[in-house]
Amino acid sequence: MGKALEGVRVLDMTHVQSGPSCTQILGWLGADVVKVEALTGDITRKQLRDVPDVDSLYFTMLNCNKRSITLNMKSDEGKQIFTDMLPRFDILAENFGPGAVDRMGFTWDRLQELNPKLIYASIKGFGEGPYTHFKAYEVVAQAMGGSMSTTGFEDGPPLATGSQIGDSGTGMHAVAGILAALYQREHTGRGQKVSVAMQHAVLNLCRVKLRDQQRLTHGPLAEYPNKDFGDEVPRSGNASGGGQPGWAVKCSPGGPNDYIYVIVQPVGWEPITKLIGRPELAADPEWNSPEARLSKLDKMFQLIEEWTITHSKHEVLAKLNSVNVPCGPILSTKELIEDESLAANQMVVKVDHPERGEFTTVGCPIKLSDSPVDIERSPLLGEHNEDIYTRELGLAPDRLAELKSNGVI
Repeated sequence: MGKALEGVRVLDMTHVQSGPSCTQILGWLGADVVKVEALTGDITRKQLRDVPDVDSLYFTMLNCNKRSITLNMKSDEGKQIFTDMLPRFDILAENFGPGAVDRMGFTWDRLQELNPKLIYASIKGFGEGPYTHFKAYEVVAQAMGGSMSTTGFEDGPPLATGSQIGDSGTGMHAVAGILAALYQREHTGRGQKVSVAMQHAVLNLCRVKLRDQQRLTHGPLAEYPNKDFGDEVPRSGNASGGGQPGWAVKCSPGGPNDYIYVIVQPVGWEPITKLIGRPELAADPEWNSPEARLSKLDKMFQLIEEWTITHSKHEVLAKLNSVNVPCGPILSTKELIEDESLAANQMVVKVDHPERGEFTTVGCPIKLSDSPVDIERSPLLGEHNEDIYTRELGLAPDRLAELKSNGVI
């Protein structure tokens, strides 16, 4: 069975996380992704190492299903090799600092001259404006995209989320743009530039908070547990902030992740009252409607917690689902990596690596019925130099050796 992106070729000049998360998805979907690295390699090969002198998990978990070549883009010979390679590829992806590719001599106009059908995907921290040339990292994007100001508890500081919405979230947005450009090229025959900013991606993921910012002009947000409202959306702890109130309540035995998130829908209130041993609240006008409960959400979840604290989160999960109440236990990283259902769905995958041995990684979250995903290990640095430079570009072995000795590859 073929792959969705079979025949599509990606020249991957990305590094760290936002870019590699994007190109890894393309590789999982069947594209031939050739990672172009400096002679020292992607910086994450050496960051957060758990095994000495072996590519880190940071690198291996973001660069599966790729080939690796090394190339010194600061040298004239390196730039010529890059120029020769470019027409052979459909997509060029990079997440260098603003202007870096231009300074190499490859402006968008020049790239179009070399390959009019090229799709050039560029990930930056910010769009055009006062922040354009500022450096951006994961939590910087969260800070400036609306996530941190709305994450945490009202009486505490702004918090970063453990989810990498700034980096990998931007990578997923870039995938969408690239695939749209590929589709449009089928009709126009022309490539185009795909630009995605980390701040913009985070803001897109925070759109419901901008919804609530506008709702504030008409008064307090009743769905929030906060008592006081100013002129901006407050941090509201674990409140859903949506049409159905939710909260994380404690479970037995009381460990740091012994919690379950419970959502109380109108139809769910009566079965909840029976489970918690307070069936009289189902008919009590002080409790039997969503409007009545809105003013005392804290008390409502306290009543639920007095029941959940006597059961494990998985027992609560079973009991609530038996009466069709939406809920979800807080799963730790240890629980996730050991979850049999995630393994069965190929979302937690074991991969063999020639130097570090077997490691566990996250599988492809996109499932296509006619395009199965095979998770292949990340490449060693420069592992495919001979494949690309000799077999594809036709460089003679002695020329390859010369380029290596000259610090070009």
